[in-house]
Amino acid sequence: MWRRSSYSSSGENCVEVADVRDHVGVRDSKDPGGGVLVLGADGWRALLHAVKGGVFDR
Repeated sequence: MWRRSSYSSSGENCVEVADVRDHVGVRDSKDPGGGVLVLGADGWRALLHAVKGGVFDR
């Protein structure tokens, strides 16, 4: 089951995540039929750390 971040309010620039066995799937909410990034636990933690640290801020 896909879920959107609680920080997403306007529906723009959102990602959705889903637990897939021992992995996490990440996709663009505007393109649910598009590609899915699948991360293991270490990759998921690294992605969250980078996002929280502002690595992807413009």
